[in-house]
Amino acid sequence: MGHKVLIVDDAAFMRMMIKDILSKNGFDVVGEAENGKVAIEKFKELNPDLVTMDITMPEMDGIQAVKAIKEIDANSRIVMCSAMGQQAMVIDAIQAGAKDFIVKPFQPDRVLEAVRKALS
Repeated sequence: MGHKVLIVDDAAFMRMMIKDILSKNGFDVVGEAENGKVAIEKFKELNPDLVTMDITMPEMDGIQAVKAIKEIDANSRIVMCSAMGQQAMVIDAIQAGAKDFIVKPFQPDRVLEAVRKALS
C-alpha cells in the first residue's frame, strides 16, 4: 500500500489533477479538503503521511492550516501548492513548517519529486 495523502485545494479541478498524478504512481489519496478548516479536521481523522496544501483558500488559508497541523503533529509532512507569483507566501509556508512546494499548473514529474522528497 502506498503512502496516504490528503489533498487540500479550493478548486475541485486542481484536487482532481493532483489525485490523478498521485493515484497513478502508487499513492493512496485518502481524503480531500476545500479549505484549511476542513483540512485540519480531515488531518485529525485520516492521519495522512503527507498533505498537499493550496496557499490561497477561503475560510482559512494554507499557511494558517500548516501552522495548525504542525501543532497537532510536529512531524507532519506538507507540500504547498502555489500559483505563480506567490513566492513570499511560499516562504511564509516553509517557515511555518511546509517541506516543499509545487507551482501550478502542475507538472507530474515535479509533483512526484516534491512528494517523494517530503516523504523521504
